[in-house]
Amino acid sequence: MISKRMMLMLLGCLMLFGGIFAYKFIGSYMVNQFLDTMTLPAPTVTSAKAEQQNWREDLSGVGTVRAVNGVEVTTEAEGVVSAIHFKSGQYIHKGDLLVEIFAEPEKAQLQVLDAELRLARRNYVRIKTLTERGVTTEADLDTARSTLDQVVANIEVQRARVDQRRVVAPFSGVLGIRRIDLGQNVSPGEAVVSLQQLDPIFVDFSLPEQKYAMVKAGMSVSLTTDAFPENIYRGKITAVDPRVDNSSRNFLIQATLNNPKKHLRPGMFAQVSIQIEASRRVLVVPRTALVFAPYGVSVFVLEKNEKGNTITANKRFVKTGEERGDLVEIVQGLLLGDEVASSGLLKLRNGEPAIINNENKPPENPSPNPGNS
Repeated sequence: MISKRMMLMLLGCLMLFGGIFAYKFIGSYMVNQFLDTMTLPAPTVTSAKAEQQNWREDLSGVGTVRAVNGVEVTTEAEGVVSAIHFKSGQYIHKGDLLVEIFAEPEKAQLQVLDAELRLARRNYVRIKTLTERGVTTEADLDTARSTLDQVVANIEVQRARVDQRRVVAPFSGVLGIRRIDLGQNVSPGEAVVSLQQLDPIFVDFSLPEQKYAMVKAGMSVSLTTDAFPENIYRGKITAVDPRVDNSSRNFLIQATLNNPKKHLRPGMFAQVSIQIEASRRVLVVPRTALVFAPYGVSVFVLEKNEKGNTITANKRFVKTGEERGDLVEIVQGLLLGDEVASSGLLKLRNGEPAIINNENKPPENPSPNPGNS
């Protein structure tokens, strides 16, 4: 049998551990009750009002810069390069001699033909004189005239062959990197150097077919590039392709821009904007006021209670439109003058109070060229 002493020890241990567990349970319960009933301070946010602006309609697209004239200068004849008259990157004028191919045999043949021409002319004059005296027939004169014409034609052909061994610039522009060397044996059609006319310059870009009626020749365009992001280049639309591509449903537009500093180079990627005269009124809020989620876009509308002494943040879903700079068009969900939270959105809860403090509000970056009135 368990002794009385053992029973008292077990009873004491049970009371000790029971007291500890009871203390822990009661302490946790009290802490939870305190946290559940504790009132958190209202978060402080900045605000902005939904306002109306006049936004000028702009059509935007991406395109490629292209030279008005741009070719790979090639050879027309086969032979050994005897002289190079240009340097890579040089500006040259139309008709400047670029390359000479060895042409001594062709030039020698031309001298032979010149000698034949002198002889044919003397024979023609002699037979013509004899024909006028009645010594020879008209057939002899026709033969002499035909021989003279053949020699003249052969000379023209030979001169063309000599000219084919001279590569000249087809237009004025900037040369690229030289692709041949002195003494190299070249073939017909082999590239010598690229030649690009840089001023003026084209930009080709496309727009969807829905915009076809809005675009016409003579409209102003502005262009930016990744190479010179701080510069804005302006020009005019010079051509609109009459055909719409049946696969992409886009149509091609070509604009011409002055390029005196030669910043724009063929092949550059460009962002192009067309300025449309029409404008429309839009309701806008700062982009920082939007909460993006998989189920939609929302804002926190800051509304005062009936007495006007407290402000409540109420979540409201909106439908957005175009973005320009830090402003976003609100198509549906807000009214003119509605005040929305523009910062501190992570601290807000739907239906909970908030405090507005716009003293240290960051400056807004409005849309570039919005066309506000």
